[in-house]
Amino acid sequence: MASTEAPRVPSPSPENRRVAAGQFERANQVIATGNYDYGIELLLSCCRLDPANLIYRQALRRTEKTKFKNNLRGTWHAGLSSWGTRTKLKSARRAGDHLKALELGEQILIRNPWDTGAQLDMAESANALGLLDVAIWTLEQARQKNPRAADVNRFLARLYEKRGNFTQAIALWEVIRKTVPDDMEARGKAKDLAASETIARGRYEEAVRDEEDSAAGTQHDVRVGTPLEMPPSKLKQATGRVKLPASSPSSDDKHAPSAGAAERGASQVAQLRAKIQADPTNANVYLHLASVYRKMDQFDLAREVLARGMGPTGNSFEIAVELAEADIEPFRRNLAVSEEKLRAVPGDEDLRTLRIRLLKEINAREMELFRRKADRYPTEMAHRFELGVRLLRAGQSDEAIRELQAARSDPRHHWKALLYLGHCFKGRNNWRLAKRNFEECLQNLPPGDEGARKEVLFQLAHGTAEAGDLPAAIDLGHELANLDFGFKDIGRLLDEWQTKLERADV
Repeated sequence: MASTEAPRVPSPSPENRRVAAGQFERANQVIATGNYDYGIELLLSCCRLDPANLIYRQALRRTEKTKFKNNLRGTWHAGLSSWGTRTKLKSARRAGDHLKALELGEQILIRNPWDTGAQLDMAESANALGLLDVAIWTLEQARQKNPRAADVNRFLARLYEKRGNFTQAIALWEVIRKTVPDDMEARGKAKDLAASETIARGRYEEAVRDEEDSAAGTQHDVRVGTPLEMPPSKLKQATGRVKLPASSPSSDDKHAPSAGAAERGASQVAQLRAKIQADPTNANVYLHLASVYRKMDQFDLAREVLARGMGPTGNSFEIAVELAEADIEPFRRNLAVSEEKLRAVPGDEDLRTLRIRLLKEINAREMELFRRKADRYPTEMAHRFELGVRLLRAGQSDEAIRELQAARSDPRHHWKALLYLGHCFKGRNNWRLAKRNFEECLQNLPPGDEGARKEVLFQLAHGTAEAGDLPAAIDLGHELANLDFGFKDIGRLLDEWQTKLERADV
């Protein structure tokens, strides 16, 4: 399989993104009237304009299946009429034109949205393009017709494992093992991943709590530190989805809700389900029910409710946002697991690679989520600030600068936006603008925020030294050393700068 380290699909231009959003809205309108063919045509255009956007493909597949009344076979002549397109699809894949392969695959699925061969080819191309999310979803769709298909399950299990979804991966390897009893790979994988599954099921809360405890003494550093890798504690704080237990869990009993809480939860679920049945177009009821399921730690059911509510509510924006959050949550949990395992085996390079991959996946998903929020509410600077930070982590400095410059007008985000702007300009090798933003950030820091002050002083000292102004760098370094001599090895750097300055004087 191709590497999935980074997507190799150019980001759509703002104009393409705007056109696709307009066509998506129009598609929802015509589909609601029963005009499935025109809706499918519009959704296909959305997928061409923004190939990485999974929401468009999900809406397209849902509409295609509705058109064929979920008959699991499409048109009766689908295989014959798609023969020529299938040949072109194979040729495109062999030629490495994977975007074309995705388009051709969608053409086949118009006639039969359950075509396993086309979905396997599309998943291979999506994976080759670095679109892991699209590849996994496509394979999950392929399993609906035949959940025990060994070729589909094997490919999907490998992608789950690569993404760090240990529990899902081991479940699929078990299916393969039962379907093909003499499959040695399935036996070995099930055994190798068993430990990871145990951690994911039984020790997640402990891993999260330890991460929070380890960051407690350096809270400000975590918030404003190197922007390319945010620690998992902060990734979880960004959305507030994770609830920490009041006491240290040591057994499954401590994870289970009390009998009274379970009864209250079941009663709430029953009432809310009745409300949905009475008025399936009310988005707030779906959101409430999903919230109840989350409180009961039934995250899969919460996601299922949100997904089910998209159609009847006309793709409610609020539900779409919550659904995106629900899709990110497993990655945050897997990140907590990998962090705990790294603490136990700090030299494990595979774990480090997995951790980086999970961080990138979380950042990519959060970036898309905040982009949608910023597009919907352009005057809410909190969304633009969060989008800018994630764009910076993704290496998209120019777009990050635009968002952060807009966000700095909001007093709530002023100094933080200045700090990240400094990182943006430093990454673009424009020290003059980086220095200006770092200095302005230093002047606007809230009183008593020593952690942020140390970070900004370090960035100023280090950047000034790299720019060749050693006397100024030494002055800034001494100011930082006076606060914390051990901060990012500033003591050693001061010695190096002083030695260089003395040699230059000689």
